[in-house]
Amino acid sequence: MPSYEIEIILNRQLADCLSIPVFITDTMGNLIFYNEPAEDLLGKRFDETGEVPVEMWSTIFEPMDEFSKRIPPEDLPLVKTLKNCFPYHKTFWIKSLLGKIEKISLTSYPIIGRENKFLGAVAIFWKAQDE
Repeated sequence: MPSYEIEIILNRQLADCLSIPVFITDTMGNLIFYNEPAEDLLGKRFDETGEVPVEMWSTIFEPMDEFSKRIPPEDLPLVKTLKNCFPYHKTFWIKSLLGKIEKISLTSYPIIGRENKFLGAVAIFWKAQDE
């Protein structure tokens, strides 16, 4: 793993301890880590995929709306956080790498370093409950 700022390392340590799925990206949108609960939901271990460029992860999980219409990458919360450095939230459907369709809720937030420097972003997501 390349060397990262302490704030990225601490977010990764936190993600490793959480029982909900977490993605961590660098400033370019490259997926630099996802935790074990994310592996279960997505159907592939991080050790198998390694770091994944934004062009791949933003489409590989086939994000869809309630009408099964594909959601463009620029409308995904994590991509919006990477672009605007603000938190975002959305509920939508994905197709896992195993072909299973899951409804998820996702909240993303920017990682801002001590010197107010943008370092990357985090997405925390979970299986959405039908109301």
